[in-house]
Amino acid sequence: MKPYIGMTVEELNAELESLKKAYKQKQALGMHLNMSRGVPCQDQLDLSMAMMDVLDSGSDLTCEDGTDCRNYGQLAGIEEARELLGDMMENNPKDIIIYGNSSLNVMFDTVSRCWTHGVMGNPPWCKLPEVKFLCPVPGYDRHFAITEYFGIEMIPVPMTPTGPDMDQVEKLVAGDAAIKGIWCVPKYSNPQGISYSDETVRRFARLEPAAPDFRIFWDNAYGMHHLYDDRQDYLIEILAECKRAGNPDLVYKFSSTSKITFPGSGIAAVATSPNNMEDFLNHMRRQTIGHDKVNQLRHVRFFGGIHGMVEHMRKHADILRPKFEAVEAALERDLGGLEIGTWTTPLGGYFIMFDSLPGCAKDIVARCKKAGVQMTNAGATWPYGKDPNDSNIRIAPSFPSLADLQNAVDIFTLSVRISSAKKILAEKQAQ
Repeated sequence: MKPYIGMTVEELNAELESLKKAYKQKQALGMHLNMSRGVPCQDQLDLSMAMMDVLDSGSDLTCEDGTDCRNYGQLAGIEEARELLGDMMENNPKDIIIYGNSSLNVMFDTVSRCWTHGVMGNPPWCKLPEVKFLCPVPGYDRHFAITEYFGIEMIPVPMTPTGPDMDQVEKLVAGDAAIKGIWCVPKYSNPQGISYSDETVRRFARLEPAAPDFRIFWDNAYGMHHLYDDRQDYLIEILAECKRAGNPDLVYKFSSTSKITFPGSGIAAVATSPNNMEDFLNHMRRQTIGHDKVNQLRHVRFFGGIHGMVEHMRKHADILRPKFEAVEAALERDLGGLEIGTWTTPLGGYFIMFDSLPGCAKDIVARCKKAGVQMTNAGATWPYGKDPNDSNIRIAPSFPSLADLQNAVDIFTLSVRISSAKKILAEKQAQ
């Protein structure tokens, strides 16, 4: 197809007329589809239904070490769950703390503890004149919402195809003791779907922050969420790399089974150094006597070990892969060669990132909504919801049926073309 920028005013006007007719036809479908979040579909949730039958009133709820999961105890989680999540996260079970159903809750709780009580004896952040966080952009809106909630200043750091711009990260953390952390989604990142390179992980492990209480918030949410058996991203294990670099306390590593079993009823975990673990547990001793051990045991017996979880994730991939491929094929079919947008083709995770022409993202998302398809708000992938280029859009293919998704992506590409053609036409007419 001819690039829009190369079209004459007459050609652009004709193109717009054709696009508007096609858009009205899609509007007539009367769609009501929410694609604003990376939500598993019903078929994915059904994969874990057998977990509901693993335990019943006749089940032995005793762990291998004799712990009765119905009672109090095991603050850091039952040993079997620590082993399962340790295998999932590629960490020693002794370095794992098992929490409740949400890793986002653990991250919020961690920032809250740092805010009120500080990190390993350092002053509470709430008593400091300023606290700052680095935020790779585009990034995960719920991360940014946590730091914004506490009034922490967020500093955008550009993402590259190999991870955050480490030249900037190294310079910023070394030069400003007010910078206390950085948000990271290191594997199949949200929203790009990229994974950090070996060099990026090693540079993270060798950071020399000015703040002794600086921590990397390493949210490995998609560690097992591959789309293909024969093409998978590999990520260096950050805790081991930090230990080798002489920085064992630098990282908090978070994960959960939220998109593996049931998002509302999974189990979450943090992996970190012994020193950091004691900091976490000292807080937890006042907060709880222990998290839901029955649910921990249910997960352990359902999977039977890491191999069972790997097979389970292959079933997730079989459901998700056609959806990602359908979106990518439609983007290439409808937008390829027009020079009005770029997009990622991830090997895993939950999102595809799209970059429109500058100044078009909000208009594209609004047009989609008008046709019955709700996307993630434009700007959500930046701190404070402010994308300076108004160009970044997150596509979440997981929840719709394949048929609905195909109609939705048709609406999306039509919206992109209309918005882009109008922008280029206005620029040509102004010349």
